[in-house]
Amino acid sequence: MDAPATSTIDQLCANAIRALAIDAVQQANSGHPGLPLGMADAAYVLWTRFLKHNPSDPHWPNRDRFVLSAGHGSMLLYALLHLTGYDLPLDELKRFRQWGSRTPGHPEYHETPGVEMTTGPLGQGIATAVGMAIAERWLATKFNRVGFPIVDHYTYVIASDGDLMEGISHEAASLAGHLRLGKLIVLYDSNDISLVGPTKLAWSENVAERFAAYGWQVLYADGHNMAAVALVLAEAIADSERPSLIITRTVIGYGSPRAGSHKAHGEPLGAEGVRLTKEALGWPTEPPFYVPDEVYDHMQLAVEIGEVRQREWEAMLKRYRAAYPDLALEWDLLQSGGLPTGWEAALPVFPPDPKAKGTRVASGAVLQALAPIIPGLLGGSADLHTSDFTYLEGLGSISGDNFNARNLHFGVREHAMGAILNGMALHGGIIPYGGTFLVFSDYMRPAIRLAALMKLRVIYVLTHDSIGVGEDGPTHQPVEHLVALRAIPNLLVVRPGDANEVAMAWRLALTRTDGPTAIILSRQNVPTLDRSRLGAADGVLRGGYVLRAADPAQAIIIATGSEVALALAAADQLATEGIAVQVVSMPCRELFDRQDHTYRDRVLPPSVKARVAVEAGRSLGWERYVGCEGAIIGVDRFGASAPFQRIYTEFGFTVEQIVATVKSQLSRHHQS
Repeated sequence: MDAPATSTIDQLCANAIRALAIDAVQQANSGHPGLPLGMADAAYVLWTRFLKHNPSDPHWPNRDRFVLSAGHGSMLLYALLHLTGYDLPLDELKRFRQWGSRTPGHPEYHETPGVEMTTGPLGQGIATAVGMAIAERWLATKFNRVGFPIVDHYTYVIASDGDLMEGISHEAASLAGHLRLGKLIVLYDSNDISLVGPTKLAWSENVAERFAAYGWQVLYADGHNMAAVALVLAEAIADSERPSLIITRTVIGYGSPRAGSHKAHGEPLGAEGVRLTKEALGWPTEPPFYVPDEVYDHMQLAVEIGEVRQREWEAMLKRYRAAYPDLALEWDLLQSGGLPTGWEAALPVFPPDPKAKGTRVASGAVLQALAPIIPGLLGGSADLHTSDFTYLEGLGSISGDNFNARNLHFGVREHAMGAILNGMALHGGIIPYGGTFLVFSDYMRPAIRLAALMKLRVIYVLTHDSIGVGEDGPTHQPVEHLVALRAIPNLLVVRPGDANEVAMAWRLALTRTDGPTAIILSRQNVPTLDRSRLGAADGVLRGGYVLRAADPAQAIIIATGSEVALALAAADQLATEGIAVQVVSMPCRELFDRQDHTYRDRVLPPSVKARVAVEAGRSLGWERYVGCEGAIIGVDRFGASAPFQRIYTEFGFTVEQIVATVKSQLSRHHQS
């Protein structure tokens, strides 16, 4: 097959993308012109000849997904969105990187129509795209029937040298090859340049051999030859068994005086550089942001084509509803992100048990109860499901041969797991969860942060939550991790104190649709509390609540997780001495802080100054609740290797220590 020649309009459109990009960067006096100049030809071919999308409806479920993993080149994406007819007026391109604009420095999900995910931290985009491709294949397996391919789309990525240097790309690409994600296609902008100079300063690996070893199809194209790019994209699409990496050879800053130099990467070209670049491209030097009418006419055909494709798909979906009404109802439920009516009734209610198991076991029981009721609940762990109890019994393991299952084995790839969960949530139709030990949440922190920034419903099951890990020692005992996670805006960190609080934590996480939730669970056994004499566990839904009331209270003990039982025992002992103590369980500080002033004062009466917070983690932050003169029993050093009972004793997590601390507080405040 002979390659079709590049037409004049094709080159005109590609150069319009380039011109808009460099004008926006120059006007902002900030940005990255190198990638848009280098990848304009290849991106234009992808968007106009292959990408299935409807600019009139950026949320059409069967659209192809496009991820600009190299998010610093955001003006490439903004130019494409504007020219193909998305709701992104030219005035927004003129406000690139300015306050309140819809064209921020790096693409942001929710902010700009057509942006599928927030990118910029390198490696996150390509890894998240793996999650999108997993979601597409899982949903296709679940819903498609002969003659009804209602889920049939691709995930395309533009990635840079920097994306492929990042370790997360290794993790995610390995899993993508293992799962044979044939509808994942990555255009690798191979220009041999990074921010500070040529990539050979720090990088000499054979990318092609690396991806081939992962099980990818590896193809090559001259990124400035549109016909060659089109042929290779067609070849990538033809291979349904392997994800494809297209090594797209380009010149960074193509057409500019800085072409081929790292100086083209991340700074404006300057007024003279912009003029010379436009002259080299045969583009009018004035006015800035000039786009010929024929470019709009040609590229906005995407609207007409997209609307036709969507109407055809919707007509097929209508026929599907008639042929498979039950499946159609389930499809609607999953696409809406909703939960089945009455699903809460499946939440286990655990009877009082002074010798119950760790809260990780309770979490596993909740998952087993909910999985048959909530069809979109899908996840797994980083090779730890026998320890974090995240495996859904009887629902099979996803593999390259079988996507008719509900358990995803991420392998020892925490960072990729975090990004893949994001991709599944972004794609829609799935409520993703992933498990690992709390101490390893650091490995996935960048992905957790992005989930919070994008307001994604992702659930993290983080077990082995404290020095209670015991004999494994300080390497496996999280100390600073609760504080670190609580520092991420829009992430709810929930550390339940018993099995029924665990059930409520899952209820909270599943009903939350505006951000991720981390459920923090113990390895060591904790009792299941007798709710007939204590506050109801649904107090978790307000972040903190009165577990053991005292009216009037002389002191307050605030605790989370496995320390809640210790706090109750200490309050019981103090009661025998005539000291009335109110015990507050505060599994989620962030949620408690959102409650109204009246509720918070009822839980923590301002008149009660003698306060003690108890949590087996860094004490930082508890001052907010106990006051400057309150006491905190925490862990402000690394742990130790020993049976957890001994460690708790040595670190002061005992009933006796809590009792003594409360008495000290009472004495101090009485004297004052």
